[in-house]
Amino acid sequence: MTPEVLIERLGHHGDGIGAGPDGPVFVPLTLPGDQVTGEVEGDRMVAPKVQSPSLHRVRPPCAHFRQCGGCSLQHASDAFVAAWKAEVIATALDAHGLSAPIRPTTTSPPRSRRRATLAGTRTKKGALVGFHARRSDVIVPITDCHVLTPALMACVPVLGEITRLGASRSATLSFALTESGAGIDLAVTGGKPLDGPLRAALPQYARHFTRLTWGDEPVFLDAAPRQHFGPAAVIPPPGAFLQATQAGEAALLTAVQEATQGAAAVADLFAGCGTFALPLAQTAPVHAVEGDAALLNALGAGARHAQGLRPITTEARDLFRRPLLAEEVQRFDAVVIDPPRAGAEAQMRELAMAQVPRIAMVSCNPVTFARDAAILTAAGYVIEWVQPVDQFRWSAHVELAAALRLAHIPA
Repeated sequence: MTPEVLIERLGHHGDGIGAGPDGPVFVPLTLPGDQVTGEVEGDRMVAPKVQSPSLHRVRPPCAHFRQCGGCSLQHASDAFVAAWKAEVIATALDAHGLSAPIRPTTTSPPRSRRRATLAGTRTKKGALVGFHARRSDVIVPITDCHVLTPALMACVPVLGEITRLGASRSATLSFALTESGAGIDLAVTGGKPLDGPLRAALPQYARHFTRLTWGDEPVFLDAAPRQHFGPAAVIPPPGAFLQATQAGEAALLTAVQEATQGAAAVADLFAGCGTFALPLAQTAPVHAVEGDAALLNALGAGARHAQGLRPITTEARDLFRRPLLAEEVQRFDAVVIDPPRAGAEAQMRELAMAQVPRIAMVSCNPVTFARDAAILTAAGYVIEWVQPVDQFRWSAHVELAAALRLAHIPA
């Protein structure tokens, strides 16, 4: 007999969670209010059947949704997802005894994802290109996608040709695609060695891509794949990090500018290619710190050729191993910090000691954000507000920007 489970809440990975006979049961593709049945293996229900649907349930717009692992929440209404992502942040803060005003979630529109990584593998009959299935290495081929921009989606057939040409039968290619003003930037990893015949064959795809990189080796560059940050044009290195959507980048930048408004000197930590540093330099000098020298070089080159910027200085530094010390940070009256998912605990302790008046935190992990914010609040900071940003639409991924200030500084 299969148990019947009422889904009570969503976990951080987007699976429904209900009370089973032996403890919590995780049920994929369900929502709070769903009444489901199915065989339970361990703590997971496999192949659940919805007996009574949640009020939040909608028809998924994509035909690939149930198989493809690229999205996990297309069966939920936009209003529910936006509220849930804000709730994830509130729950993470509450775990540290914190609370803050959380603004409405800003959600990127469908078909706006300008950066994505697809997988490709050869088959006996040709090739498969798409996203991995949920919890699987199996590739689900896609003929349409409600997340990718039309320009990225148009590349999929061409990626199939490249897979047949450059993949061994036992390997999976990884295609890092980034849309730029000049065209699509493609970085391929996992392929055959770039020997003479392969190097000679790949330029036939120059009409589809503005730059192609194979492993660490450049194949061709038709036009520089520039990205614009404020008045600066930056050429990121192949496969470089970029905010996933233009709408998401704009929302994060607006929040960062608000949080640092009026600052006379700004430090941008984990600065990347200059997403925040270059626009902020329109109103204040900026010191940009980044551990990846290639990203920092791209930022510096963009700054040198831009007009109307205040001075920008750069520093290549691993902020995990060598965080900026309190005495180094004290010359700034605002800091922007946008670390990877692991957060930046060591750097936060130095910021707390430095007592920088204002801090703009950007995070792609509410759990480490809350941990790091707790370090600052214990040192006298208050969280003025948190802005959730959903640029990974229909996924469980949550991003945010937050404004913190010393308690004695007027709001």
